[in-house]
Amino acid sequence: MSRVRVLVGTRKGAFILTSDGKRQNWEVSGPHFAGWEIYHMKGSPADPNRIYASQSSGWFGQILQRSDDAGKTWFQPGTPAGESNKTAEGFPKGESNKFVYDTSPETGKPLTTHQWYDGTPHPWEFKRVWHLEPSLDDPDNVYAGVEDAALFHSTDGGKNWHELSGLRGHGTGPAWQPGAGGMCLHTIIIDPSNPKKIYIAISAAGAFRTDDAGKTWKPINRGLHSLYIPNPTAEVGHCVHHVAMNPARPNVLFMQKHWDVMRSDDGGENWREVSGDLPTDFGFVIDVHAHEPDTIFVVPIKSDSEHFPLDGKLRVFRSKSGGNEWEPMTKGLPQRDCYVNVLRDAMSVDTLDPCGVYFGTSGGQVYGSADGGTSWTAIMRDLPAVVSVEAQAIP
Repeated sequence: MSRVRVLVGTRKGAFILTSDGKRQNWEVSGPHFAGWEIYHMKGSPADPNRIYASQSSGWFGQILQRSDDAGKTWFQPGTPAGESNKTAEGFPKGESNKFVYDTSPETGKPLTTHQWYDGTPHPWEFKRVWHLEPSLDDPDNVYAGVEDAALFHSTDGGKNWHELSGLRGHGTGPAWQPGAGGMCLHTIIIDPSNPKKIYIAISAAGAFRTDDAGKTWKPINRGLHSLYIPNPTAEVGHCVHHVAMNPARPNVLFMQKHWDVMRSDDGGENWREVSGDLPTDFGFVIDVHAHEPDTIFVVPIKSDSEHFPLDGKLRVFRSKSGGNEWEPMTKGLPQRDCYVNVLRDAMSVDTLDPCGVYFGTSGGQVYGSADGGTSWTAIMRDLPAVVSVEAQAIP
């Protein structure tokens, strides 16, 4: 029987939770990188022992960590064999991997600059890795979405990174704006039926797609409507919070936007709203059941200024019809005086049967459901604020 592993990134370290197929009892490993902000962790679908982690600090910047033994030990790709990656005091020496934006051969400056809210040009600045996405068939092949928004690619397990500069250079880059959390590329989805087709999403620019492995890109935001930008139906400028796909139906995408839950049935070419009877359609996370392509999950919060559940009740809303009709899943979740948030990368599903669903909160709880979201259990409590959750079935 397969087991399941849940990778949890928090504001002050990382935790690895492992259980058997019943998902009732959990072993906990961690904290790894105690005291460091772990924006994202992701295991390779091609190698259950390979895990990537984005480690960030205001003092030492961005460091990419890799494990080849399921999280027992970690190292920074690119560190010479036999050389310590820490100072004598035990601190990291600095960036373990260089993420260098492509520049114009004429000016030596980044290919484009984006405009701040006051209209003044703002140069691209590398800050952190928000999302790591290993390829489906090669553990050394991995993508990284960063802030300021750009997409990088490594084919040597994270030692060297190359920007897929067609994204920033395709024409709309100067119009991108930062969302409240920064101008971050936070979603990367590889089409399992065609690895050259990749979807990404940026806050606050929108969703984009490449059909040629990153050489060229197109905005895919037709049907999005955002009242907070000068042109509500603009080609770019929409604050997309997360996008999800069921691998069995790769042309169907679901989106949680800054207000509105959306659906596309044609690979992002057109979107329609499916918020339906949700009590509020503002939120950050969205995910799709592993075996039921029309079953989707969201965690609505009150508003863009009040990032906590409506009426203090933590509810996961589930639609079994691909949107519009929603039901609250509350069994096992606090239904009074709960004022936590669930961030954009903090929900995930496993591929066991029945499907498991997991999410983490800003209050440090990790909840799991072994029955497709019908009932919930607190797997862990009292962690630092949870930033990301990734579930993976392993042998």
